[in-house]
Amino acid sequence: MPYLTECLASLVGQSIGPDRLEVVAVDDGSTDGSGAELDRFAELFPDTVTVIHQPNSGGPAAPSNRALEVATGRFVYFIGSDDHLGEEALERMVACADTNGSDVVIGRMVGTNGRYVRQSLYRADDADVSLYGPDLPFALSNTKLFRRELVEKYKLRFPEELPVGSDQPFTIEACVRARRISVLAGYICYYAVKRGDAGNITYRADHLARLRCTGEIMDRAAVLIEAGPKRDAVFKRHFTWELSKLLQDDFPALDAQTGREVCDGIGRLADTYLTDPLADSLTVKRRVRLRLAQRGALDELHRVVTEEAERGAPPFHLEDGRAFARYPGFRDAGLGLPDRSFELVGESVPGRLADGTELIDSGWVQDGDELSFTVTVRIGVVGDTGSAVVRLVDGAMPGSADKAGARRLPAGKRLPPAYGKFRREASADGDATLLHARVPLEPREVTCGVRVYVDVAGSTYEIPVRADGHPMPLARRWHGAEEPYRAAAHRNTKGRMVISTGPLRPPRTTPVSWLRSKLPGAERPRRK
Repeated sequence: MPYLTECLASLVGQSIGPDRLEVVAVDDGSTDGSGAELDRFAELFPDTVTVIHQPNSGGPAAPSNRALEVATGRFVYFIGSDDHLGEEALERMVACADTNGSDVVIGRMVGTNGRYVRQSLYRADDADVSLYGPDLPFALSNTKLFRRELVEKYKLRFPEELPVGSDQPFTIEACVRARRISVLAGYICYYAVKRGDAGNITYRADHLARLRCTGEIMDRAAVLIEAGPKRDAVFKRHFTWELSKLLQDDFPALDAQTGREVCDGIGRLADTYLTDPLADSLTVKRRVRLRLAQRGALDELHRVVTEEAERGAPPFHLEDGRAFARYPGFRDAGLGLPDRSFELVGESVPGRLADGTELIDSGWVQDGDELSFTVTVRIGVVGDTGSAVVRLVDGAMPGSADKAGARRLPAGKRLPPAYGKFRREASADGDATLLHARVPLEPREVTCGVRVYVDVAGSTYEIPVRADGHPMPLARRWHGAEEPYRAAAHRNTKGRMVISTGPLRPPRTTPVSWLRSKLPGAERPRRK
């Protein structure tokens, strides 16, 4: 309560109609008045709503299994009591299943009240999707339409010993066994609600409980899916989400014994299931943390998490066309982790590079009639940094660069040669490169963005220089080929540094007779 009322109202109001719908509601020992609310709906809709009361079981598995024993429809659909459905959800999903012969139908789900729901699965309607694609493994909840014939044929039930994630073994096996899985993306079927008190059970479980449940889920799935690319595709979800979430900012606050147990459990799963291709598909941030946990390197893991939380991502070490994240443990002989654990492998990192780029100083240098813009920028790369240059670029960056603050240029895009003088040196702390640039200005009227370009792991990144909190050099006048010009530096509306140049034109002259007529005491024309 009070979420339950909206949930029930969305069910009895389904457009499929009460004659094609049964609602089996299990009161799992609630103490907030939910049982009474269920009974109220059963009295209002006696031919549609069936209520079962039972002692609290500690999780959703037991009540879900109890409901399956009662269900009689051709399909079953599970909904959490915090959530609600779109009015046409069941009608549309049943029609989709009948049209396509689907055993599982996934209706589009969205989050409300700050609940995150990944949307990549719902790009378009799809009559036949694979469990082993890039998207479905990240949508393994049981909030789907299942053909009950499939459920009963394989005796699919929820493991009641799992307080968290008990829907995943059910959903995984149903998808493995299904003749066809379909996605209905054009209509919002399910609204997943994050409770105001964050009381959803997924948000309450502790590290060791989540670790135990994740291990059980993966072990059960391994029985159904043989080792290889298909299993890797499914387990990418668990290494990306469930296991990586155990190594986030709250990890260093765990007591030493719990921290060791978390590392031991992750190590066991990594030893068994984290293949090299699967590890390469993870982000370098997740891969490093998982590999350190696998090694039991608790001190280094604490440093990795704490330093990244306090100072941001570490610099990239560039070497022979490869890029390595210089996390604690990189090339530590005592740990013996291979360089590959720290390498950027096919990952785009515009956000990391933008966060590591900082304006240090800027100004003007005049040599005769030539005026140059000078700038020193700190960039989060070290090692082979010879590709790093500054360009003054006419035109705005695409909107896609706004969120990350930078962008990776399309493969094969050729840039004009950078002009000017460049000098690169290691920062005093050794964690960055100071890029000094002197770029001559052309005598023309233009506004240009100040941007850094650097090659990282085979890709070129374009990073706008932010000017927040930095004083801009005073505007400067210089003589161009035929007339004087003015150069100015300022921040644009997005906080990025831009340089404007243009001719210094004399002010327009004002007729003396008109000016005098505006002076105090001037004779004014008489009115007739």
